[in-house]
Amino acid sequence: MGAEVVIEGLSKSFGSQPIWRDVSLSLPPGEVSVMLGPSGTGKSVFLKSMIGLLKPDTGTCVVNGTDIVRCSEHKLYETRKLFGVLFQDGALFGSMNLYDNVAFPLREHTKKSESEIKRIVMEKLAMTGLSGAEDKLPGEISGGMRKRAGLARALVLDPEIILCDEPDSGLDPVRTAYLSQLLIDLNAQIDATILIVTHNINVARTVPDNLGMLFRKELVMFGPREVLLTSHEPVVEQFLNGRRLGPIGMSEEKDSATMAAEQANVEAGHHDGGTEDVRGVVPQIQPTPGLPVRQGERRRKDRVMQILHTLPPEAQEGIIESLSPEEQQHYGVRPHQLVGAGQHAAGGSGGSTVPLPTEHHGELPAEEVANRPGDRASHGESGQHTDAQWWSNQ
Repeated sequence: MGAEVVIEGLSKSFGSQPIWRDVSLSLPPGEVSVMLGPSGTGKSVFLKSMIGLLKPDTGTCVVNGTDIVRCSEHKLYETRKLFGVLFQDGALFGSMNLYDNVAFPLREHTKKSESEIKRIVMEKLAMTGLSGAEDKLPGEISGGMRKRAGLARALVLDPEIILCDEPDSGLDPVRTAYLSQLLIDLNAQIDATILIVTHNINVARTVPDNLGMLFRKELVMFGPREVLLTSHEPVVEQFLNGRRLGPIGMSEEKDSATMAAEQANVEAGHHDGGTEDVRGVVPQIQPTPGLPVRQGERRRKDRVMQILHTLPPEAQEGIIESLSPEEQQHYGVRPHQLVGAGQHAAGGSGGSTVPLPTEHHGELPAEEVANRPGDRASHGESGQHTDAQWWSNQ
């Protein structure tokens, strides 16, 4: 299983300009997470801070017991070997063919023989669909192929953590769909912890187990996909629906007068920019048939069902309806019924339920809207001790 990354109170600024402050979250081991946010909110800076390319001002980033922020250079060098990074533009060496680009980390960080290196490189090229292209230069292939070559290079050291900085940038929707499937398949095969930075709403809705969002120099929310996809937090709703109406403006923030004017325009019939209302828990991409069941998905659903009783009725209903009939039976829940206060939906427990109201008025208390994942740690731990055998048979 991939490594867990625990971040507490992380802040970063350039001179007098703060980028983000007091960011706290935990990347669950072996799960796929996505970090969203408007342009300029410091998402790429966040990735670079996680691997020590940039030094945060305050806070901790602990990977396998090592605090990246305060450790020695030698320890940082060793810890970086746990990471594989797909940079935004692929970051390939233009004078090297794909084979030598992918082999570079092995030659730099290991003492493997050339025959071993060749076996590993050809395996990763095949895994990313690049068999037969190993002799091509980066300038001779498409943008999508360069992305896949960058991913192959990120995988050669068998990393426990994979960081992807806008992997869909510059790709058409079809290639983005293939890349999304590839990331899910990789997670199914190696159970690595994956963090993706993206602006792509479809990727955010269908790929990750967990979603987070940076806005106004703060971490607005971070948690299981089911929680954010059913959230009524205004900035999250606006971003996931791609609308003008909401707190995000062209310069990131809006004043109240601008928001009032835009609301008046919408009420007068002017289109707000969104294509459709896509609230709710949409199906998550599944591994290609023949690959193992994703253990990260099982762990996330166990965790979500442990906190189900804390969520608003509308969110509970959406989550329950997103489960297959077999999963509903496993967790002891049924559509149009919610988990009673103080009760936990657990695998096979058939816990106490009460009917949902016909109209939904439930909302999370304001102080809980931007809950940090640490607040749910006890639920997350208990959620992992469920019937793994049931999942392996699905």
